Amino acid sequence: MVNLSFFGATGTVTGSRFLLETGNKKYLIDCGLFQGLKKLRLRNWDPFPILPSEIDAAILTHAHIDHTGYLPRLVKNGFYGPVYSTTATSDLCSVMLPDSAHLQEEDAKYANKMKFTKHSPALPLYTINDAKDALSLFTPIPYGKTISLSSDIELTFKDAGHILGSAFVDLRIEVNGERRRVLFSGDLGRPAQPILRDPHTVFSTDYLVIESTYGDRLHGDKDTKSELATVINESVERGGVLIIPSFAVGRTQELLFTIRELEEENAIPKISVYVDSPMAINATKIFEKNKKDHDLESKVIALSGRDILKTAKLQFARTREQSMALNNIKSKAIIISASGMVTGGRILHHLFHRLPSPKNTVLFIGYQAEGTRGRTILNSAENVKIHGRYVPINAKVEKISGFSAHADYNEALAWLSNFNSPPRKVFIVHGESDQSRALADRIRSKFGWSVEIPEYKSKYLLE
Repeated sequence: MVNLSFFGATGTVTGSRFLLETGNKKYLIDCGLFQGLKKLRLRNWDPFPILPSEIDAAILTHAHIDHTGYLPRLVKNGFYGPVYSTTATSDLCSVMLPDSAHLQEEDAKYANKMKFTKHSPALPLYTINDAKDALSLFTPIPYGKTISLSSDIELTFKDAGHILGSAFVDLRIEVNGERRRVLFSGDLGRPAQPILRDPHTVFSTDYLVIESTYGDRLHGDKDTKSELATVINESVERGGVLIIPSFAVGRTQELLFTIRELEEENAIPKISVYVDSPMAINATKIFEKNKKDHDLESKVIALSGRDILKTAKLQFARTREQSMALNNIKSKAIIISASGMVTGGRILHHLFHRLPSPKNTVLFIGYQAEGTRGRTILNSAENVKIHGRYVPINAKVEKISGFSAHADYNEALAWLSNFNSPPRKVFIVHGESDQSRALADRIRSKFGWSVEIPEYKSKYLLE
């Protein structure tokens, strides 16, 4: 008997946590943090629905914090099994999990110092030592290699094309003498994106768990490079600074790749580009280390002797002092900083200083979840609360959706069209309610498949 429980990413794009039970074994697919609305973030503090010590192994689709960031808390509370991931995901988590812990420690410290917390004292969800304990459990597996988790279940990672190291979790399970396939998409990537290979083509599965972040929308047919060139050139003309909140892993590297291309094409002036995120800096080095996972175009560029991620005037702000010094820059510069949804990190300080001036520009290049500061700014609010104070939003706010690493609904349907037989059940996750319903309706209409939108803590028997 196989059961699948949904402990996250239901009705929201964050908190990816799925528990697969087969026989007397329990496997947790993804172990992410809830982000966005306070009612969701509070779930991070709730006891896990089962004892962490009862989980035999954790399996990660990719390194983003909404898929991995709860792992140190799980370990802190008693989990000690192996953590399976691709090699690149393991490398990225080695910087992302300690960074997540550091940010939480710093945010708690700052809240206590500024006294804008109801808790006395404010505590981090977990510490850097907890993150290190979690990292000691990682067992990296290359793409395509099949391993046995037990006598009746096998695991293979297939390239998901979302970020470096992202994977479909492909599980083959013996059920009553018959073989069943359960596939978790994680975050489904897009075809023809810089640096990354296209998502692996899948032809069949018995059960599919698929994301729906862009289940109700299309990225559009605009030229992303051209849009970025326009935003950069207009920022230079206004005489301000362009601030880009960006995920440290994936989005930042794609930005650097694209800015370099625009410079080489003389589509934009060669201005200073600052990456202000220790995690993004370390992640960029990991991208360089894992060139075997790059697409053919990136490998060809590298063979010509060019650095695919190096702009003409690229500078890294690793220390706090280097980050603070960026406040003195008044014009003709781009600052790329994390987090991508403005939920924490150094980007908060840059927005605190830059949002009040109409000369500056804030560019969003990724999805902004409900309840995040990014969504507040993008929705044309008059002000946004940062570090306990309301900051007026006078800067020009721009958005480019083409940089999203998530498949839109047409791209998701195109990927699904490769299936040569219908799954027994498709589970729609990783979307706000409207997005999940929209993708579910489209799958039913186009393919006639059986589709379910799980609720939080719901449980299903996989026959």
